[in-house]
Amino acid sequence: MNTSKNVLFIIVISQFFCTSLWFAGNGIMSELTTSFGLEQSALAYLTSIVQFGFIIGTFIFAFLSIADRFSPSKVFFVCALLGAIVNISIIWEGNTYASILTFRFFTGFFLAGIYPIGMKIAADYFEKGLGKSLGFLVGALVLGTALPHLLKDLKGEFPWEFVLWITSSLAVIGGILIISTIPDGPFRKPSQKLNLSAIPKIFKGKRFRAAAFGYFGHMWELYAFWAFVPVILLYYAEMHPNVSFNIPLLSFIVISAGSLACVFGGYLAQKFGVKKVAFISLFLSCFCCIISPIVFLVESEIVFITFLIFWGMVVISDSPLFSTLVAQNAPSELKGTALTIVNSIGFAITILSIQLLNELKEYTNSINIFVILALGPILGLIALRKEKSTVNKT
Repeated sequence: MNTSKNVLFIIVISQFFCTSLWFAGNGIMSELTTSFGLEQSALAYLTSIVQFGFIIGTFIFAFLSIADRFSPSKVFFVCALLGAIVNISIIWEGNTYASILTFRFFTGFFLAGIYPIGMKIAADYFEKGLGKSLGFLVGALVLGTALPHLLKDLKGEFPWEFVLWITSSLAVIGGILIISTIPDGPFRKPSQKLNLSAIPKIFKGKRFRAAAFGYFGHMWELYAFWAFVPVILLYYAEMHPNVSFNIPLLSFIVISAGSLACVFGGYLAQKFGVKKVAFISLFLSCFCCIISPIVFLVESEIVFITFLIFWGMVVISDSPLFSTLVAQNAPSELKGTALTIVNSIGFAITILSIQLLNELKEYTNSINIFVILALGPILGLIALRKEKSTVNKT
C-alpha cells in the first residue's frame, strides 16, 4: 500500500522525468540552428510553439474536463508516451523548420496532460498540506525544464541527438511509474459527464479570480526569463570582455535553483500562509526585473550570477502557491479543470512576453528590455491586494 510520502515521491520523480521534454529544443538550439539551417530568431519561435501547443492542449483538456472525467494516472501515462515520441522525432534527418515546429507544438500539447494532470493527482491525494506538496511538484518541473541545459554541458563528444534520446526515455519511464504505482487518489471526485459551463462557473469566485490573476502576472515573467537566461548571460559577457561563462551550465544552475525555492516556499506557506508567501515572492521577482539594468553594469561576475540565481528562485517560488490557491478556491468536482484552464491562459500569456522580448532584442541590444517583465508581476500584485481589500470590507 502506498503511503503519502511514497506517492509524493513518485509523482515528483515522474514530473521531473516528463517535463524534461519542455526545453529539450532550447538545450540544443545552436545544434538545431546549424543542422537544419535555422535563423537565430528560432529560439523565440521554438519556445513559443511549445507554449502554444500546451495552451491548445490545456484548453481542450479543460473544455472536455478530461482530468475530472477520466483517471488522471492513465491520462498522464498516455501523454508521457506520446510526448516522448514527438520529442524524439526531431532527430529525423528529413526535418524542416516547419516539421520541427510541428513536433515541438505536439510536445507542448502532450505536456498539457503531464504538468497540470500531475498537480491534479497531487490534489487528489493531499487535501491538507497541498501547498507543500505542489512545492515539490513544481520544483520537479523546474529541474525538468533545466535538465536539457545540463545534458548539453555533459554530452561531451556525444551528438546533439543524445539530449533528445535521454529526455524521451525519461518521459517514458515517468509515465510508466505513474500508471503502475499511483491509483486514483482518495479525495478524487470524478465528474461523470461533460460540463460545458464549467469554465464560467469556476471564474465566478472572487478569491479564485484573484489567485488566477496573480498566477497570470507571474507567468508573464517566468517563461520569458527562463527562455532568455542564456541571452542574459551572453549580454553580460559581451558587456564585460574579461568574463568567460559556461552558458549551458550556468543556465542550468540559474533555472534549477528555483526547484529549491519551490520546496522552501511550500514550507514557509505552512507557517505564514499561502497567499502571503506568494505575494512576497511575486514582489521580489518584480523587484529583480526592475533593477536588472543596474546589475548588468556591476563589474563583478559573482554578484551578477548571485543575482541571477536569486531571480531564478523568486521567479518560480510562487508558482506552486498560486496553483494551491487555485485548487483550494475551485469547486471540488472541477478542481482538475480549474488547474488546467488557468494553466492554459497563463501559458498563452507567456507567448506574448517571449515574443515581445524577442522583438525588442531584434530592435535593440539595450539591457533595459528585461524591465518589461515587471509588468505582469505588478498587475498580479494589484489583483491580490484588491481581493484582500474586498475581503476585509465584507
